[in-house]
Amino acid sequence: MENVDLTPMTAQIASEVEGGKYESWSSSKFPLLGKTNVGAGRLTLQPRGFALPHYADSSKVGYVLQGTEGVVGMVLPNSSHQKVLKLKKGDIIPVPIGAVSWWFNNGDSELILVFLGETSTALIPGEFSYFFLTGAMGILGGFSTELTSGAYNLTKDEVQKLTKSQTGVLIIKLEEGKHMPNPKKDMSSKLVYSIDAAEPDIAIKNGGSVTKVTESEFAFIGETGLSAVRIKLEANAIKSANFPANYAVQLIYITKGNGKVEIVGINGKLVLDTTVKAGDLLVVPQFYVVAQIAGPDGMELLSVLTTTKPILEELAGDTSIWEALSPAVLEASLNVDEEFQQLFLSNTKKSSILIPPTI
Repeated sequence: MENVDLTPMTAQIASEVEGGKYESWSSSKFPLLGKTNVGAGRLTLQPRGFALPHYADSSKVGYVLQGTEGVVGMVLPNSSHQKVLKLKKGDIIPVPIGAVSWWFNNGDSELILVFLGETSTALIPGEFSYFFLTGAMGILGGFSTELTSGAYNLTKDEVQKLTKSQTGVLIIKLEEGKHMPNPKKDMSSKLVYSIDAAEPDIAIKNGGSVTKVTESEFAFIGETGLSAVRIKLEANAIKSANFPANYAVQLIYITKGNGKVEIVGINGKLVLDTTVKAGDLLVVPQFYVVAQIAGPDGMELLSVLTTTKPILEELAGDTSIWEALSPAVLEASLNVDEEFQQLFLSNTKKSSILIPPTI
């Protein structure tokens, strides 16, 4: 991973129509995605926008950036039942590999979701490949008339109607009056997790908050092999450095505001020191150390990790790795005297992983 480019990435439009658009991050333009086997995409649905039923070659976690009346229908692998769920801003929705899903905006404003996931099984490492059941690129129209006719007991004219009536590609806009299935509240509570309603793991006045989403808090996310962490930083606050101790790659999407990200890699080298803004995507390779500083308007980010049981070692606060090391080891390792070692540990215990700005 030495000399790898960690520059933040912006999405490129893959498809845009009246009903909405899909944007993606290409591994050909950002090779680090392929090297670390992670991928990302962003879906925007206009009011009445409908993403046609499809499945993908990767597991991912969706996060609702905007909208209050989203609807998703999902058929999980080895299931014959469709689950219809309601989505709103701040919701996490896992999408296991092979699940068939469709997405609909039943509101009056844009519905926007970002998807972050792991691509070790993908056809193109670093990218999600989608397989649509219907539409101009649908698998339904890919087979011969003879085969489809026999499979569904249809005439040739009926096969033509079945496979060619839908001319949309990825996203269409439904006419007024066409109704989609209503979400089931009891099912939504099991398969959708609201970070906004969750109690933060850590909250510091004028500093911000950290909220983890793992199997312990939300069992369904375990179906993707992923976990998530949302960090909210107040104006000019700092999120101190940490690193995953169990080989996970971190895929970080800036959801709001702006600030700075610093990453330290092999041999203690600062490999990234850059400003970021909402919409930027970053990849933090395995074991690399990352920290953030919010700008004057604050900053929020969602980090998805390629493990169900993230172990994040902190380098500040009363649970930091420094606290675990004995005084003699610290003195020798830092080449300082006992007095400074005690000062360092004392200050570390008083601090937090979220550091409010000093005035």
